[in-house]
Amino acid sequence: MMDWKPLWLLLHVVSVVVWVGGMHFAHQCLRPAAVQQLDPPQRLPLWAGVFARFFPWVWIAVALILFSGFAMILQIGFRLAPLSWHLMMASGIAMMFVFAHVFFAPYRRLKRGVADRAWKEAGAALNQIRRMVGVNLILGYVTIAIATLGRYLAS
Repeated sequence: MMDWKPLWLLLHVVSVVVWVGGMHFAHQCLRPAAVQQLDPPQRLPLWAGVFARFFPWVWIAVALILFSGFAMILQIGFRLAPLSWHLMMASGIAMMFVFAHVFFAPYRRLKRGVADRAWKEAGAALNQIRRMVGVNLILGYVTIAIATLGRYLAS
């Protein structure tokens, strides 16, 4: 019988890299450069386009993280899983809720504002996205810390 755990772990880690790495790049690199070099009528459509390409990848990553995480935890059982796994799952699910809110609320307002050339409304939506991505980025770093250091902190 094949041990699927290495495949689940690979899918899990690659999906985390796509999501958290993408947030880090967008928040810490692209955003400051865009603010410095582009006025809102150019910057806001750029962000709408970036998110239109990035968010489908995030949905795929979220699905793979959930599926692979549950697959690994079910292999050993919820009760036998280390505390760090449960904490990782809780923080990861919190991140998923934050992302879902970003996608279904401020991102929709950003797209509508850009389409209507309502730069003030689009800018307010982008600012909300920026703050929520910042929160998710911190949660992502905490989740990664739990994943990598959890077994050492519990012993």
